Amino acid sequence: MSATRILLVDDDEIVRMALTEVLELSGFAITSAANVPDALRLICGKEAYDVLLSDLHMPGAGDGLTVVSAMRHSNPGAVTLLLSAFPEMTAAAAAILQQTDEILVKPVNVTSLIDVIKRRLASGPQQNCVIETVASILERETTSTIQAWHSRIGTEPSLMSIPMSYDQRCSHLPTLFRDLIVRLRSNRSSGMNVLMPTGAAEHGAQRFRQGYRAAMLVEESRMLQVSIFETLQKNLASIDYSVLLLGVMTIADEVDLQLSVAMECFSEGSLGGTRITGT
Repeated sequence: MSATRILLVDDDEIVRMALTEVLELSGFAITSAANVPDALRLICGKEAYDVLLSDLHMPGAGDGLTVVSAMRHSNPGAVTLLLSAFPEMTAAAAAILQQTDEILVKPVNVTSLIDVIKRRLASGPQQNCVIETVASILERETTSTIQAWHSRIGTEPSLMSIPMSYDQRCSHLPTLFRDLIVRLRSNRSSGMNVLMPTGAAEHGAQRFRQGYRAAMLVEESRMLQVSIFETLQKNLASIDYSVLLLGVMTIADEVDLQLSVAMECFSEGSLGGTRITGT
Protein backbone atom coordinates (compact mmCIF):
# COMPACT_ATOMS: atom_id res chain seq x y z
CA MET A 1 0.00 0.00 0.00
CA SER A 2 1.41 3.41 -0.99
CA ALA A 3 2.08 6.00 1.69
CA THR A 4 -0.47 8.71 2.37
CA ARG A 5 0.53 11.77 0.33
CA ILE A 6 0.47 15.07 2.22
CA LEU A 7 0.96 18.53 0.76
CA LEU A 8 2.47 20.71 3.49
CA VAL A 9 2.26 24.49 2.98
CA ASP A 10 3.98 26.87 5.42
CA ASP A 11 6.13 29.97 4.89
CA ASP A 12 8.14 29.23 8.05
CA GLU A 13 11.08 27.10 6.93
CA ILE A 14 11.79 25.76 10.42
CA VAL A 15 8.18 24.64 10.89
CA ARG A 16 8.10 23.18 7.40
CA MET A 17 11.30 21.16 7.89
CA ALA A 18 10.34 19.96 11.37
CA LEU A 19 6.87 18.81 10.31
CA THR A 20 8.26 17.14 7.20
CA GLU A 21 10.74 15.14 9.24
CA VAL A 22 8.22 14.06 11.88
CA LEU A 23 5.51 13.16 9.38
CA GLU A 24 7.90 11.20 7.16
CA LEU A 25 9.05 9.23 10.23
CA SER A 26 5.38 8.40 10.76
CA GLY A 27 5.13 6.90 7.30
CA PHE A 28 3.63 9.78 5.33
CA ALA A 29 4.94 10.97 1.94
CA ILE A 30 5.45 14.72 2.18
CA THR A 31 5.60 17.37 -0.53
CA SER A 32 6.14 20.89 0.78
CA ALA A 33 5.57 24.41 -0.49
CA ALA A 34 6.79 27.67 1.04
CA ASN A 35 4.05 29.94 -0.31
CA VAL A 36 0.63 30.02 -1.92
CA PRO A 37 1.76 30.27 -5.59
CA ASP A 38 4.02 27.22 -5.22
CA ALA A 39 1.20 25.32 -3.51
CA LEU A 40 -1.25 26.17 -6.28
CA ARG A 41 1.20 24.95 -8.92
CA LEU A 42 1.56 21.64 -7.08
CA ILE A 43 -2.20 21.26 -6.64
CA CYS A 44 -2.78 21.89 -10.34
CA GLY A 45 0.02 19.50 -11.32
CA LYS A 46 -0.06 15.79 -12.03
CA GLU A 47 0.43 14.68 -8.43
CA ALA A 48 -2.67 13.90 -6.37
CA TYR A 49 -2.68 14.37 -2.60
CA ASP A 50 -4.60 12.66 0.16
CA VAL A 51 -4.17 15.47 2.70
CA LEU A 52 -3.56 19.21 2.59
CA LEU A 53 -1.90 20.63 5.70
CA SER A 54 -1.56 24.39 5.31
CA ASP A 55 -0.77 27.41 7.42
CA LEU A 56 -3.74 29.80 7.44
CA HIS A 57 -1.81 33.08 7.54
CA MET A 58 1.00 33.57 5.04
CA PRO A 59 2.60 36.69 3.54
CA GLY A 60 2.04 37.67 -0.06
CA ALA A 61 -0.99 37.06 -2.25
CA GLY A 62 -3.47 34.54 -0.91
CA ASP A 63 -3.54 32.50 2.29
CA GLY A 64 -4.45 29.04 3.50
CA LEU A 65 -8.07 29.45 2.42
CA THR A 66 -6.90 30.09 -1.12
CA VAL A 67 -5.01 26.80 -1.05
CA VAL A 68 -7.96 24.97 0.51
CA SER A 69 -10.35 26.25 -2.17
CA ALA A 70 -7.97 25.18 -4.93
CA MET A 71 -7.62 21.71 -3.41
CA ARG A 72 -11.39 21.37 -3.05
CA HIS A 73 -11.75 22.06 -6.77
CA SER A 74 -8.83 19.97 -8.04
CA ASN A 75 -9.10 17.09 -5.60
CA PRO A 76 -12.37 17.12 -3.62
CA GLY A 77 -11.49 13.79 -2.02
CA ALA A 78 -8.52 15.24 -0.14
CA VAL A 79 -8.70 16.00 3.58
CA THR A 80 -7.91 19.67 4.26
CA LEU A 81 -6.39 20.86 7.54
CA LEU A 82 -5.43 24.42 8.48
CA LEU A 83 -2.84 25.56 11.02
CA SER A 84 -3.43 28.89 12.77
CA ALA A 85 -1.32 30.77 15.30
CA PHE A 86 -4.43 32.37 16.78
CA PRO A 87 -6.15 30.23 19.43
CA GLU A 88 -9.19 32.52 19.59
CA MET A 89 -11.00 32.29 16.27
CA THR A 90 -13.59 34.96 15.48
CA ALA A 91 -16.94 34.50 13.79
CA ALA A 92 -15.00 33.85 10.58
CA ALA A 93 -14.12 30.42 11.96
CA ALA A 94 -17.62 29.18 11.21
CA ALA A 95 -17.21 30.11 7.56
CA ILE A 96 -13.70 28.68 7.43
CA LEU A 97 -14.84 25.38 8.88
CA GLN A 98 -17.42 25.07 6.12
CA GLN A 99 -14.56 24.69 3.64
CA THR A 100 -11.80 22.99 5.60
CA ASP A 101 -12.09 19.84 7.69
CA GLU A 102 -10.35 21.10 10.81
CA ILE A 103 -8.38 24.04 12.24
CA LEU A 104 -5.37 23.22 14.41
CA VAL A 105 -3.73 25.80 16.65
CA LYS A 106 0.02 26.41 16.50
CA PRO A 107 2.25 25.22 18.04
CA VAL A 108 0.62 21.92 17.20
CA ASN A 109 1.23 18.77 19.22
CA VAL A 110 2.73 16.28 16.79
CA THR A 111 0.99 13.28 18.29
CA SER A 112 -2.37 15.07 18.13
CA LEU A 113 -1.67 16.15 14.54
CA ILE A 114 -0.99 12.58 13.44
CA ASP A 115 -4.13 11.39 15.23
CA VAL A 116 -6.21 14.08 13.46
CA ILE A 117 -4.77 13.14 10.06
CA LYS A 118 -5.56 9.47 10.58
CA ARG A 119 -9.03 10.20 11.94
CA ARG A 120 -9.89 12.49 9.07
CA LEU A 121 -8.55 10.05 6.50
CA ALA A 122 -10.77 7.36 8.00
CA SER A 123 -13.91 9.52 7.91
CA GLY A 124 -13.13 11.37 4.66
CA PRO A 125 -13.52 15.07 3.89
CA GLN A 126 -16.76 16.82 4.71
CA GLN A 127 -19.00 17.28 1.71
CA ASN A 128 -21.65 19.59 3.16
CA CYS A 129 -20.55 22.80 1.48
CA VAL A 130 -20.98 23.76 -2.16
CA ILE A 131 -18.19 26.15 -3.15
CA GLU A 132 -19.26 28.96 -5.49
CA THR A 133 -17.43 31.59 -7.49
CA VAL A 134 -18.02 35.29 -6.89
CA ALA A 135 -19.89 35.44 -10.22
CA SER A 136 -22.23 32.59 -9.24
CA ILE A 137 -23.02 34.15 -5.88
CA LEU A 138 -23.81 37.54 -7.42
CA GLU A 139 -25.92 35.92 -10.12
CA ARG A 140 -27.92 34.05 -7.48
CA GLU A 141 -28.18 37.10 -5.23
CA THR A 142 -28.79 39.81 -7.86
CA THR A 143 -32.38 40.54 -6.83
CA SER A 144 -31.66 40.58 -3.09
CA THR A 145 -28.58 42.78 -3.60
CA ILE A 146 -30.59 45.29 -5.62
CA GLN A 147 -33.24 45.31 -2.89
CA ALA A 148 -30.55 45.86 -0.24
CA TRP A 149 -29.13 48.73 -2.31
CA HIS A 150 -32.58 50.30 -2.62
CA SER A 151 -33.07 50.07 1.14
CA ARG A 152 -29.68 51.71 1.69
CA ILE A 153 -30.57 54.50 -0.74
CA GLY A 154 -33.69 55.10 1.35
CA THR A 155 -31.50 56.19 4.28
CA GLU A 156 -29.78 58.94 2.29
CA PRO A 157 -31.83 62.18 2.35
CA SER A 158 -30.06 63.78 -0.60
CA LEU A 159 -30.88 60.85 -2.89
CA MET A 160 -34.42 60.56 -1.60
CA SER A 161 -35.00 64.27 -2.26
CA ILE A 162 -35.83 63.24 -5.83
CA PRO A 163 -38.92 61.02 -5.71
CA MET A 164 -38.87 57.92 -7.89
CA SER A 165 -40.62 54.59 -8.02
CA TYR A 166 -38.66 51.42 -7.24
CA ASP A 167 -38.43 50.59 -10.94
CA GLN A 168 -37.22 54.08 -11.87
CA ARG A 169 -34.50 54.04 -9.24
CA CYS A 170 -33.31 50.48 -9.93
CA SER A 171 -33.87 50.11 -13.68
CA HIS A 172 -30.15 50.29 -14.55
CA LEU A 173 -29.02 47.61 -12.08
CA PRO A 174 -30.05 44.35 -13.79
CA THR A 175 -27.96 45.32 -16.83
CA LEU A 176 -25.07 46.42 -14.62
CA PHE A 177 -25.11 43.07 -12.80
CA ARG A 178 -25.20 41.19 -16.09
CA ASP A 179 -22.14 43.13 -17.28
CA LEU A 180 -20.37 42.47 -14.00
CA ILE A 181 -21.10 38.73 -13.98
CA VAL A 182 -19.95 38.34 -17.59
CA ARG A 183 -16.73 40.14 -16.75
CA LEU A 184 -16.11 38.05 -13.61
CA ARG A 185 -16.54 34.87 -15.62
CA SER A 186 -14.24 36.08 -18.39
CA ASN A 187 -11.46 36.86 -15.87
CA ARG A 188 -11.07 40.39 -17.24
CA SER A 189 -9.73 42.26 -14.21
CA SER A 190 -8.79 45.51 -15.98
CA GLY A 191 -7.14 46.91 -19.07
CA MET A 192 -7.83 46.92 -22.79
CA ASN A 193 -9.80 43.66 -22.85
CA VAL A 194 -12.56 45.02 -20.63
CA LEU A 195 -15.91 45.32 -22.42
CA MET A 196 -17.65 48.69 -22.29
CA PRO A 197 -20.78 48.83 -20.13
CA THR A 198 -24.00 48.32 -22.07
CA GLY A 199 -26.38 50.50 -20.06
CA ALA A 200 -24.25 53.00 -18.16
CA ALA A 201 -24.51 55.76 -20.75
CA GLU A 202 -28.30 55.71 -20.70
CA HIS A 203 -28.24 55.58 -16.91
CA GLY A 204 -26.17 58.76 -16.72
CA ALA A 205 -28.42 60.57 -19.19
CA GLN A 206 -31.52 59.36 -17.37
CA ARG A 207 -30.24 60.51 -13.99
CA PHE A 208 -29.62 63.97 -15.44
CA ARG A 209 -33.19 64.11 -16.75
CA GLN A 210 -34.47 62.97 -13.36
CA GLY A 211 -32.74 65.88 -11.64
CA TYR A 212 -29.68 64.26 -10.07
CA ARG A 213 -26.52 66.16 -9.25
CA ALA A 214 -23.15 64.61 -10.08
CA ALA A 215 -22.38 63.98 -6.40
CA MET A 216 -25.61 62.00 -6.08
CA LEU A 217 -24.59 59.74 -8.95
CA VAL A 218 -21.27 59.07 -7.20
CA GLU A 219 -22.98 58.34 -3.89
CA GLU A 220 -25.40 55.79 -5.30
CA SER A 221 -22.47 54.06 -6.99
CA ARG A 222 -20.58 53.94 -3.68
CA MET A 223 -23.62 52.43 -1.99
CA LEU A 224 -23.83 49.82 -4.73
CA GLN A 225 -20.29 48.64 -4.01
CA VAL A 226 -21.11 48.43 -0.31
CA SER A 227 -24.24 46.38 -1.04
CA ILE A 228 -22.34 43.99 -3.31
CA PHE A 229 -19.59 43.44 -0.75
CA GLU A 230 -22.18 42.84 1.96
CA THR A 231 -23.68 40.12 -0.24
CA LEU A 232 -20.27 38.45 -0.48
CA GLN A 233 -19.82 38.79 3.29
CA LYS A 234 -23.09 36.95 3.86
CA ASN A 235 -21.89 34.12 1.60
CA LEU A 236 -18.42 33.59 3.08
CA ALA A 237 -19.22 29.99 3.95
CA SER A 238 -19.59 29.03 0.28
CA ILE A 239 -17.29 31.47 -1.50
CA ASP A 240 -14.31 30.24 -3.51
CA TYR A 241 -11.44 31.99 -1.73
CA SER A 242 -9.00 31.17 -4.53
CA VAL A 243 -10.72 33.77 -6.76
CA LEU A 244 -12.05 36.12 -4.08
CA LEU A 245 -9.31 38.76 -4.29
CA LEU A 246 -9.48 38.96 -8.07
CA GLY A 247 -13.27 39.09 -7.84
CA VAL A 248 -13.23 42.00 -5.40
CA MET A 249 -10.79 43.91 -7.62
CA THR A 250 -12.97 43.24 -10.66
CA ILE A 251 -16.14 44.38 -8.87
CA ALA A 252 -14.54 47.66 -7.80
CA ASP A 253 -13.14 48.29 -11.27
CA GLU A 254 -16.38 47.44 -13.08
CA VAL A 255 -18.57 49.60 -10.83
CA ASP A 256 -16.09 52.48 -11.23
CA LEU A 257 -16.09 51.99 -15.01
CA GLN A 258 -19.88 52.04 -15.08
CA LEU A 259 -19.84 55.24 -13.03
CA SER A 260 -17.25 56.83 -15.31
CA VAL A 261 -19.35 56.16 -18.42
CA ALA A 262 -22.52 57.33 -16.67
CA MET A 263 -20.78 60.51 -15.49
CA GLU A 264 -19.58 61.31 -19.00
CA CYS A 265 -23.12 61.15 -20.39
CA PHE A 266 -24.46 62.97 -17.34
CA SER A 267 -22.01 65.82 -18.01
CA GLU A 268 -22.98 65.93 -21.67
CA GLY A 269 -26.61 66.24 -20.59
CA SER A 270 -25.76 69.05 -18.18
CA LEU A 271 -24.29 71.03 -21.09
CA GLY A 272 -27.44 71.00 -23.15
CA GLY A 273 -30.05 68.58 -21.85
CA THR A 274 -33.42 69.17 -20.28
CA ARG A 275 -34.20 68.01 -16.78
CA ILE A 276 -37.47 66.37 -15.88
CA THR A 277 -38.10 66.79 -12.18
CA GLY A 278 -40.82 65.36 -9.99
CA THR A 279 -40.79 61.95 -11.70
